[in-house]
Formats: sequence, C-alpha cells, structure tokens
Amino acid sequence: MKPASTPGSVLAHGIDLRRSHRFSLVLPLKVEWYTAGGSPFQQDAYAREVSATGGLLHMLKFPAPGQILTITNPATGQTCQAKAVALRLSPEGDVLGMAVELSAHSETFWGMSFRIKKASNDLKELEESLRSGSVDQQVLRDFRDAVDYVRKTAWAVYEWQDRQLHQRDTATVLPLLASERVRRAIQLTQDIAADIDDRCMPTDSPALADLIRAMDQIHARISGKPGPGAAAS
Repeated sequence: MKPASTPGSVLAHGIDLRRSHRFSLVLPLKVEWYTAGGSPFQQDAYAREVSATGGLLHMLKFPAPGQILTITNPATGQTCQAKAVALRLSPEGDVLGMAVELSAHSETFWGMSFRIKKASNDLKELEESLRSGSVDQQVLRDFRDAVDYVRKTAWAVYEWQDRQLHQRDTATVLPLLASERVRRAIQLTQDIAADIDDRCMPTDSPALADLIRAMDQIHARISGKPGPGAAAS
C-alpha cells in the first residue's frame, strides 16, 4: 500500500515538515552517505524545492529515511549535514523526490538564488502588512512600486545566475532589465507630474531642473544629437 500524500506537501509519518517558506529552483548538488555495509556512496542530485530548514532532492538512488547525508553545493563550495526524512509522492503515487532536513537551519547554504527569492517574498509580506495598517495611500503606493521594482530586479539577478549555472545564454537578461528601468522611469515621471498638479512639488525646485537636464540627455541620445553638457569631440 502506498503512503498517503497530498499535493505540495512533504509528509513523514503523517507529519507536515514545512516550517518555513519553500521556493522552487533547480540547484545541482552532490550527496554522500554510508551504505549499510559502511561504505561511502556518492551521487549527483539536484534540489527542486528548498527552504531554510531543508529541501526536496531528486536523484537516481534514494537513501533510506533516517539516513544522515552530507550535501555539497558546488556553486558555493559549502557542505552541510542533513537527514533523509521521507519520499514525497504525487497523488498518483509517483516518487517526486526525497525530503531532507538540514541539521542546522541555514539561509545561505542554498546560495544566492534562494536568498533573492526569500528577500522578494519578505518584501511582499511586508507590503501586505502595511496594507492592513493606517499608512497614507500615496506613501503605500510608492512603497508598493518600489517593492515591485526591487522584486523584478531581483528576478533578473536570479535569472542571470540560473542561466550561468546551467550554461545558458545570459544576453537577453540585460535588455529585459533595461526595459524595466524605462517602465519605472515612465511611472516616476507620471507620479512627479501628479505631484506638480497637486502642488506637492514646487515648479522652481532645483530637483526638477536636474530632472529636465537628464531627460534632455536621453532625448539627445535617442535623436543622435549632442545633449546639454555633452563633451566636445
């Protein structure tokens, strides 16, 4: 009889092992443990989901539940001890991977990709908490826009590292990031225009003069003409 399981759960003897946020990523690892005969056994594996407390590992041969493992992250060179907890099964009974629990909770072992995803999630939760408070709507909007920009930039960093790790083309990441900067600049200029209309921003502000010069420089580069303050050739 196959052990019962639920989609998205990690179960061991009916106990849900999820005690911190889990994030999906594909991370190559090396796993080692000792066989029943006392011989070391090592194989390649990769993590499919990770958290500060553990992860879900996929490999050709699975250790027995309760087995103590040594896991190495080749990208960082870090090594940690973990315990094989239980196999995760799909609703159809297929093996999805082995749930492991780190001997010491860590937010650095899984590398930068995990930290970026966790930071993005923390910002999202902070935004949701602020929404339930008494924060001014304009201040909340600015915070939300800033968080959105940080999360998208964090995604670009994650995508860059992931493509490097798996030897895929990284050239398309920078144009996506540049497009996001343009979108953000448009949004900011629209917000500034609204501030001027609402008299929150005086029209004689030195900051506005600097902004106009910066916009003139962008326009000059687009049109191919020398902008204000451009160096003589």
